[in-house]
Amino acid sequence: MTKYRVQNPATGEIVESFEQATDDQVSQLLEAADSAFRQWRHEGVQERAAVLKRWAETFADRREELARIIALEMGKSIAESRDEVDFATDIIDYYAMHGPGLITDFEIPSTIPGRAVVENRPLGALLGVIPWNFPYYQVARFAAPNLLLGNTILMKHADICPRSNRVIQEILLDSGLPAGGYQAIFTSHDQIARIIADPRVQGVSLTGSERAGSIIGAQAGTHLKRCVLELGGIDPMVVLDTDDVSRVAREAWDFRTYNAGQVCNSNKRLIVMSDIYDEFVEELVSYADGLQPGDQLALGEGEFVPLSSRAAAETVDAQVRKAVSEGARLLTGGTLSKGPGAYYSPAVLADVPRDSASYGEEIFGPVATVFRVNSDDEALQLANDCAMGLGGSVFSTDEARAARLAAELEVGMAHVNTIAAEAAELPFGGVKRSGFGREMGPLGIGEFANKRLFFTAR
Repeated sequence: MTKYRVQNPATGEIVESFEQATDDQVSQLLEAADSAFRQWRHEGVQERAAVLKRWAETFADRREELARIIALEMGKSIAESRDEVDFATDIIDYYAMHGPGLITDFEIPSTIPGRAVVENRPLGALLGVIPWNFPYYQVARFAAPNLLLGNTILMKHADICPRSNRVIQEILLDSGLPAGGYQAIFTSHDQIARIIADPRVQGVSLTGSERAGSIIGAQAGTHLKRCVLELGGIDPMVVLDTDDVSRVAREAWDFRTYNAGQVCNSNKRLIVMSDIYDEFVEELVSYADGLQPGDQLALGEGEFVPLSSRAAAETVDAQVRKAVSEGARLLTGGTLSKGPGAYYSPAVLADVPRDSASYGEEIFGPVATVFRVNSDDEALQLANDCAMGLGGSVFSTDEARAARLAAELEVGMAHVNTIAAEAAELPFGGVKRSGFGREMGPLGIGEFANKRLFFTAR
């Protein structure tokens, strides 16, 4: 079986296959990326912005077609697929509109006679290694700012998302990007290592697991390449108090099960104050009870989508079973479907022992894990008792109380009374084992920029 394929996770059917690149083809990809960079970097920034604008317009025009591609590839509902196309469009449009202003040269004072200017210059060809959970959004947040800056992109997408990757390449070429400016590449792990080592490639951005981040980060370090790593999280959602338990529990459930729970910054640990804990958990259980597998292309009320693959569903099932064997309680859900489909019923998990192996594991699926605490200090200690540090949130009717606790979260993105603020202009990234670097917003365009000093003596 060809490695790169479109495989409907609802049925296991392989719909389309793509051949993996040969070593000779990898050489051609590298040469094309470098050649395109030599041309693209000399285009004016407004001309580059115009290409992005046409990219965004095409995404908007082809919204339904693009949504169906990713719904079939990785299983998210057609409604959530449309949402993703819209978000990707917003990100591309943001950099088309605001990107030129974010990389404007600026003069700085100097004690040496002359004029000192800081420039934002492109570096060259960049490699993106992107996961399957958001096939367009993940690409947009890396490719849009870097194309605007003048870099070129080699995009290694997940092996189940070749069609969406190829479509992005086609749209960008039609939008005026020179050939080689964005290339959808279907490569092996060994070929990725070769690409990182190649002197024409100046950096790599990976979104994925800790294990993948360690490997890519080590390869980038060995060859002194710039690197951005977004490695997921076990984000805490702390609920100190609320005057509407049902509303906050619904918000927690909806965000935790969005995209079948396959979201890096999902609220994977629900930390709830003791006096509202029982009611909160009852609400979660009520949302999970009675759900049935459905068709992601025509999802009905009370139905849930498959995970991205049968292997992903089996992994989540094994993690939950392991947690239960270590003392956790599965309150509802948690049923792995029979057959080739990738369905795993949304679950509520409680009492995961803090001394268990499961406590520190990220469950990348629709599992709401709940913890009871008795004080703000205990909530904060539990929230920070994690090797990862992507995002986190604190809820309270007393905003100052929530803000005091949120200020102490060891994360890259802290929130008060919302689980995750996400928009094209807001930076995204974490600390600790969640990686380093930022994407989106004004920070995302600077990760692969040569912030060059240009000094003219007088």
